[in-house]
Amino acid sequence: MMLFAFMSFESSFAQEDPEVKIGGALRFNYNLSSWKEGQKDRGGDFGYDMFRVNVNGSYQGIYVDAEYRLYSRSFGEGFLKQGWLGYRFNEKEEIQVGLAQVPFGIQQYNSHNWFFNLTYYFGLEDDHDMGVKYVHIDDKFEYNLAFFKNAEELRFGGTSEVSPDRYSYDVVGRNKEVNQFNGKLIYKFGDSIKNRLGTSVQYGGLYNLDTEKTGTHYGLALHYEIFYKNWNLKLQAMNIDHDPENLPGESKEIIKMGAYGFPYEVASDFNVYTLAVSKSIPVELGPISNIQFYNDFGYQDKKVESFEDSFMSVTGMLITAGQVYTYVDYAAGYNQSWLGGNFVDDFSTGNPDAKWEARFNINIGYYF
Repeated sequence: MMLFAFMSFESSFAQEDPEVKIGGALRFNYNLSSWKEGQKDRGGDFGYDMFRVNVNGSYQGIYVDAEYRLYSRSFGEGFLKQGWLGYRFNEKEEIQVGLAQVPFGIQQYNSHNWFFNLTYYFGLEDDHDMGVKYVHIDDKFEYNLAFFKNAEELRFGGTSEVSPDRYSYDVVGRNKEVNQFNGKLIYKFGDSIKNRLGTSVQYGGLYNLDTEKTGTHYGLALHYEIFYKNWNLKLQAMNIDHDPENLPGESKEIIKMGAYGFPYEVASDFNVYTLAVSKSIPVELGPISNIQFYNDFGYQDKKVESFEDSFMSVTGMLITAGQVYTYVDYAAGYNQSWLGGNFVDDFSTGNPDAKWEARFNINIGYYF
């Protein structure tokens, strides 16, 4: 989850030689899950999580930002998380072209933990799509305008479905995200208490491979973030709607989304509410310099009354020791596919007989 920037840019680009920096991370993961009887019998499992490579470079005023990740075969193996070319017009304005982060909601993350918040599992947190984005940042305001032609396209056949082997959750199956417009505005105020109050909107198409017609999808978000001393609070509310042009008799109340090699159903229309709070404590414990405690909560309110809502809560801490970052999380979910549920309909119809399930997780990463 860590993102490291390595350079600042001046308003004048007199650079004669290319500059390139290579970074990355290696992570391992331990987990013990309440719904896996065999795993509980052996005291959990510890293994490989991910290896990534980051490339940042610049030449003649144009710079590149790319990150490639390699997971195990069961989680989609290798894929590009992000990769874009940028040009900075001045100290306040720049443009990015390629696989760039979608400007929607609190960023970079709407969470503090390793699992992210519930928004991530609907493609609404740390999402990246293919397009062009304009960024403006000054002392009081930040605003983004963007156009995304489509999500990451890995299969270029005329009727090919979107592959679920990706980092960001996107619509998969017989519908494809196309021609999406995004706008985001943030107002910043306060001195000792820093505040970020914002709104985001997105609108795009859903091209159906069967009917060859284009439906629509839109999202509206209100978000607020506050920083006070070592405290951070994130509040967010989103209204999400999908209206696909499916075949006659095929439900429009459910869409399919996917990432990490796993597709699943999601309710077409829902509200999602999140609250995330953290407290950082500087310490001197050998190599450990900081411990951040947090709780991140998410609630998916599905608009179809017969659907069962979904919940997620993660309580934990991030331990910083030099270049090693360790997340210790207790993640609980109700109708959450990744937390004791199924990878079919937890985020769509849901299961009224579901119970809360939990996963104790430790993720250890060396970032270089």
